[in-house]
Amino acid sequence: MQISQILDKVHAGDIALPEFQRGYVWTRDQVRGFFLSLYRGYPIGGFLTWDTKAEAADARGGTTGKDGTIQLLLDGQQRVTTLYGVTRGEPPRFFEGNPTVLKGLHFHLESETFEFYAPAKMKDNAHWIDVTKLFQQGLGPYFPVLTALADEDTELQSTYFGRLNRLHQIRDRAVHIDEVTGEDKTIDVVVDIFNRVNSGGTKLSKGDLALAAICAAWPDARPTMNKALDTWSSQGFDFKLDWLLRNVNAVLTGEAEFAKLAHVQVADFRGALQGSVDGLAYLLNVLGGRLGLDHSRVLNGKGAFPVMSRLLHHHGGALPDAATRDRLFYWYIHSFLWGRHTGATETALNQDLHAVDEGGVDQLISVLRRSRGQLVVTADDFTGSSMGSRFYPLLYMLTRVRAAQDLGSGVPLRDNLLGRLNSLQVHHIFPKALLYTQGYSRPDVNAVANFCFLTQDTNLRIGAKHPADYLEEVEARMPGALASQWIPLGRDLWQLDNYPEFLAARRELLAAAANDFLVELLDGPSRVALPEADGVGLSSVTVVSDASTDGEEVPGLQELLATLDAAGLARPETDSEVADPATGRQIIVAAAYWPTGLQNESDAAIVLAPEPTSGEQSALEAGGFRVFHSTDSLRHYVDKTLAAQA
Repeated sequence: MQISQILDKVHAGDIALPEFQRGYVWTRDQVRGFFLSLYRGYPIGGFLTWDTKAEAADARGGTTGKDGTIQLLLDGQQRVTTLYGVTRGEPPRFFEGNPTVLKGLHFHLESETFEFYAPAKMKDNAHWIDVTKLFQQGLGPYFPVLTALADEDTELQSTYFGRLNRLHQIRDRAVHIDEVTGEDKTIDVVVDIFNRVNSGGTKLSKGDLALAAICAAWPDARPTMNKALDTWSSQGFDFKLDWLLRNVNAVLTGEAEFAKLAHVQVADFRGALQGSVDGLAYLLNVLGGRLGLDHSRVLNGKGAFPVMSRLLHHHGGALPDAATRDRLFYWYIHSFLWGRHTGATETALNQDLHAVDEGGVDQLISVLRRSRGQLVVTADDFTGSSMGSRFYPLLYMLTRVRAAQDLGSGVPLRDNLLGRLNSLQVHHIFPKALLYTQGYSRPDVNAVANFCFLTQDTNLRIGAKHPADYLEEVEARMPGALASQWIPLGRDLWQLDNYPEFLAARRELLAAAANDFLVELLDGPSRVALPEADGVGLSSVTVVSDASTDGEEVPGLQELLATLDAAGLARPETDSEVADPATGRQIIVAAAYWPTGLQNESDAAIVLAPEPTSGEQSALEAGGFRVFHSTDSLRHYVDKTLAAQA
C-alpha cells in the first residue's frame, strides 16, 4: 500500500491507534533522520495492524462510526504519525505528545539535508524548502523559485527539480502491512503480540496492560481519565494516568496489583472511576484546607492516596468527623516523611489497604509503627537540601497551619493572600549570594533549614540583605514574627561565620514544631484549623507560587532544558527526591531527575546531582542510575544521544 493511501485511511479514521498504546515519543532528530532515510530510499520497515470490528474498537481519538472493520496500529505508530504530521501540517486525531516536534521541517536543495526551521539560517534563503508546504502545494509553485536559484543554468534547474520531485514522491512509496485478523485475536493476545513486536522498544507498563482490557470494552476510559487529570493540572496538581488508575483499583478491588482489574465489569469500573475522581477532589480540598498543601510542589506522598481513597470509599465519599480526618493526616504525613510508598509500591500498598479494611485509620497507624518504629521527627531529619526534600512540604505545612507571620507585613501566612505581590515564595534566610562568597556548597546554601516562606513583596524588599541587619529590623518592628517562623533569636547566630550553628538551632526548632503539630493531629482535632472547602470541586484551592526571586537553578540548567524542549526530549523533575528502587529510601535530592530517561521509554533513569557525597554516589550507582555532576557533562551526553539518533 502506498504511503499516501495509508495517510488517507488515517485521516478517514479507518486506521487508528489502540488505546493501550502510549503517546508519540519521537524527537526532532528522529523525525529528521526518518525523512532522510525516506528521501534516500532506505528501508523503513513495514507496519502491523489489528483488524477488528469498528463498533467495538478501542481506538484513541475515536473512529468513523462506520460498520465493518478498523485497522489498529500495533507497530508503526511513530512512523505513521511522523508522516501524517509533517505532510499534512497537523498531527492525526489519535495524537498524544508534543506537536512542535512535527512542525518546521525544511529540506536544503544543495546539501540534501533536513533541518528544523532556524530563522538566522533559513530566513530569505530560497535553498531551504518547507517540507510541509511542498506536500500541501505540490511542485508547481516551486518552478519560479528553482529557475531563479539556478540563474538560467538548465542543468542545475534539472538537478534541483529532481531532488524536490524525489522528496515529493515519498508519498507514492509502497509499504508492506501485515494484518492480525481472526476472532481468536482477543485484546490479551493482541497486547502480547504488540509487546513481542516492540521488544526492542517501549514495553507497556502494568497500568497500560490493565487499561487495555478496560478500553477494549469501554473506549472512553482513557479520555475520561485524561479529562480528570487535565482538570487537576489546571488547578496546580500534576498526576499521572497510572496514579489515577491505582486509586480506581484500590476503590474497586481493595488491592494494589493492576492485574486485579483484568476481569472487572465495565459498569463497576466506571462507577469506581467516578467515585475515585470525586473522592480525590475531596481529599485535595481537605488537604489544602487543613494542611495548606495546595499545589503539586508541596503535595508529597502521592503514593498514599489510594489508601485514603479506599478509606473514603468505606465512608461513602467523605470523612466522618474531624478526629478521623486528623488521624488520617497524621498517618499520611508520616508515610511520606519516611518514604512508605516510594519503593516496593504494591507491597506497602497492599499492607495498608488491608489495614484500612480491617481497622480503618487506627490499624493504618499501627502498621506504620510496626514498619517504621517510633514516629518522631528529629532535628537531623531537616538536614536535607533543596525543594525536593521530603521535609520541604513539612516546612510549608507548618508555615500554613501555624500561621507563621510574613516578615514584612506581619500578616499570618495561613490566609488566602490576594494581590499581585502576595503569592508565597521561598526565601533564603541567609542569602545565597552571601553564602557562596563564603565558600558554602549548593546543598549547604539550599538547606531546608535556611528556607522560610514570605510574600513576594517582602521577598523583594529583603533581597540579599545581611541577615544580621534585616532580622534585627524585623524583630524590632514586629516582635514575635521571627519566632513564628522558627528563626533562632540569638544574635550571634545571624552572623555568616556562624551559619552552621544557625542551621543546627533552627532544625531543633522545626523538629519541635513538627512533633507538636503531629501529636495534635494524633490526639484529636487541633485548636488551629484552617477553613475547609466544601464539595468535591477544586475552585476554592489557591495555588501558591514558591518560585525564588533570584531563580533556583544549577548553572546552565535552564539552557539545557530549552535544548531538550527543542529536541522533543523529556522534561525532568527538578529538585526531586531520588529513592533506592529496592528499599524506597531516599538517596538524594537531585537538581534534575529523568525517571524513565530522556525519551520516556523506560531507559536508565538519569540524575543530575552536582555535589553528591561518596555514599550518595555509591547508592546511585548501585541503584542503576546514570549520574551526571554538571550540566556540561549532561549536555555532552544529550548531544551524543541526538547524534546517535540522527
